[in-house]
Amino acid sequence: MADIAGHGEPVLILDFGSQVTQLIARRVRDAGVYCEIWPFNADPARIRAFGPRAFILSGGPASVTEETTPRAPDIVFQSGVPVLGICYGQQTMCAQLGGEVQTSDHREYGRASVQITDDCALFDGVWETGSHEQVWMSHGDNVTRLPPGFRAVGTSGSAPYAAIADDKRHYYGVQFHPEVVHTPRGAQLLRNFVRHVVGLRGDWTMAAFRETEIARIRAQVGGGRVICGLSGGVDSSVAAVLLHEAIGDQLTCIFVDHGLLRAGEAAEVDRTFRDRFNIRLVHRDASDLFFASLDGVAHPEEKRRTIGRVFIELFEEEAAKLGGADFLAQGTLYPDVIESVSFSGGPSVTIKSHHNVGGLPARMRLQLVEPLRELFKDEVRALGRTLGLPEATVGRHPFPGPGLAIRIPGAVDRERVQVLQKADAIFLEEIRAAGLYDAIWQAFAVLLPVRTVGVMGDARTYEQVCALRAVTSTDGMTADVYPFEMAFLTRVAGRIVNEVRGVNRVTYDITSKPPGTIEWE
Repeated sequence: MADIAGHGEPVLILDFGSQVTQLIARRVRDAGVYCEIWPFNADPARIRAFGPRAFILSGGPASVTEETTPRAPDIVFQSGVPVLGICYGQQTMCAQLGGEVQTSDHREYGRASVQITDDCALFDGVWETGSHEQVWMSHGDNVTRLPPGFRAVGTSGSAPYAAIADDKRHYYGVQFHPEVVHTPRGAQLLRNFVRHVVGLRGDWTMAAFRETEIARIRAQVGGGRVICGLSGGVDSSVAAVLLHEAIGDQLTCIFVDHGLLRAGEAAEVDRTFRDRFNIRLVHRDASDLFFASLDGVAHPEEKRRTIGRVFIELFEEEAAKLGGADFLAQGTLYPDVIESVSFSGGPSVTIKSHHNVGGLPARMRLQLVEPLRELFKDEVRALGRTLGLPEATVGRHPFPGPGLAIRIPGAVDRERVQVLQKADAIFLEEIRAAGLYDAIWQAFAVLLPVRTVGVMGDARTYEQVCALRAVTSTDGMTADVYPFEMAFLTRVAGRIVNEVRGVNRVTYDITSKPPGTIEWE
């Protein structure tokens, strides 16, 4: 069970398998309220000990009309606290409290319009009676009869009970998804639920988390020694600085440089952590060993495994030189925790390293310190700012643990990596010069396993193709292509072709990302 000391009054989100459940938590935390996501079948004793001030029941892919599908634990309706059911959560709440749900002849997927037919506390200050509001629907079943005590407060073309309320018990249900950006004022509804209906103060902040977590680290570590695998990315950087603030020289960071970073990033790690924060840092340049290990390896998952294996071996080697340690610090984030306990089958035995190698060898015999395991990525960035990390580190676009190895489809060698580093650096340099870096969630170059014939000057060339990708996202769950102006792309392409020997063609990827995974790679 999570230690919620210092987290105020928590809300518990029970997950029924929706691919956007994490967005509910993001919206609740944006309202300054601490919450966690647990599977719907969590132990009732654990729920009782957590002491939630409210429950939110998520959506899910199952049908309430089938007897074997998930249901909310009885403690939800025995606790006497407010409940909000979303999509499947609304349906199972109605079915369990005496209503009826049936499969509909008219399914609703995508944008829809809900008419607000009556007022209720959930809508106060957000939606007015009689208004028509855009929402996002995703359902094939409908509530056809309300449980005792409920009334309809919203309807849509195919859902007569698109929004329902039991004012006495403070139970509410919506057939649509307020957590997604396609429901424009959905975040305000969720804020209204936790702040207005439940009456929570909304005082959970990164400053409060910082103080609480420092105390918890000191209590866990005591006088022990901690080693931290530092990659230079946002997660491990923030974890390292937070740990250093808590335990000082009991921490040693190990930076295994695999030679697959972006141009100049290894030197930036040294400058930031040695010079700015005076953190004990071991920098192991192992690029020769990594390139030798990757020789002839083409499949992306095999590249991941190879990099992960070599990383662990070198990490252990450097740790042994230090005389051993008692704890291993990792930048595990809350999405990793959610995935590990998801009832739909997350990787429950996986322990995250900064290369996502899929497990910590038992021979290491170290206890884990995971100071960020309750935070989402944007919360980690906020925490980093309170710790004084430079904006170039805190605002850095997500970067995969295996680095450029998986942005080069096929075999990887030093020459191809150097070509990609130069092209990628030009792309990001132009993005920054145009003032677009912070408007883009992630941008990067990919060196395609394709060669094309071109004419440069008076000679034919037979060189590689570089693809550019840039996307926007508000939540990391979905993403849209960034709409660069053609003049920008023309300028970038011209620079890459002229300045990067080995590339004679540049293309721009305009595909969008569907919901599901968290990180782009």
